[in-house]
Amino acid sequence: MEVKLWNDKREREMYENFAELFAIIKATEKLEKAYVRDVISPAEYELECQKLIAHFKTLSSTLKDIVPSIERFHDTYKMDCPAAINRLVTSGVPATVEHRAAAAMTNTASAAIVAECVQNFITAMDSLKLNMVAVDQVHPLLSDLSSSLNKLSILPPDFEGKTKMRDWIARLSKMGAADELTEQQARQLHFDLESSYNSFMAALPTAGT
Repeated sequence: MEVKLWNDKREREMYENFAELFAIIKATEKLEKAYVRDVISPAEYELECQKLIAHFKTLSSTLKDIVPSIERFHDTYKMDCPAAINRLVTSGVPATVEHRAAAAMTNTASAAIVAECVQNFITAMDSLKLNMVAVDQVHPLLSDLSSSLNKLSILPPDFEGKTKMRDWIARLSKMGAADELTEQQARQLHFDLESSYNSFMAALPTAGT
């Protein structure tokens, strides 16, 4: 006999989000252990960790009314993932960024900005996937992304991500706060974000020199 966990679409989405949050915490715990054991390179670790942190921030923000305490969620489901809680909740940045902070303040500042850019890119793309397409939802995300990109001195003024975000922000500024992007506009914005993100990642080796 099939047992349903939900009674309606809203409950179903809630449980699906719970499952995704559970998966992110578990994946972060495995990643932290792999990094400590040198199973994964620092570069690979940092990239994957930044993605998990960004996904976590987007999802935890969505669930803040239902899951006000991530630590309580962790304890309720007996997850035993202390390293993940430290990374996602307490620290908020990859261990590699923390290590660079201890080594050199200048390098840390640059690394922190890179991490901020990656998180802002992924947060913006995730939000579109969650159908957050109202102007007052999209505009702040793009503004944060544009601001973080402008902080990174290695990126030229005509960098693809900078110009595209400026264009989108200008377009949104002409719309009302309650207006929503059409399906076509949302799809184009997601494409522009993904394209800009790939260009940004390609520029990162230059940032390390």
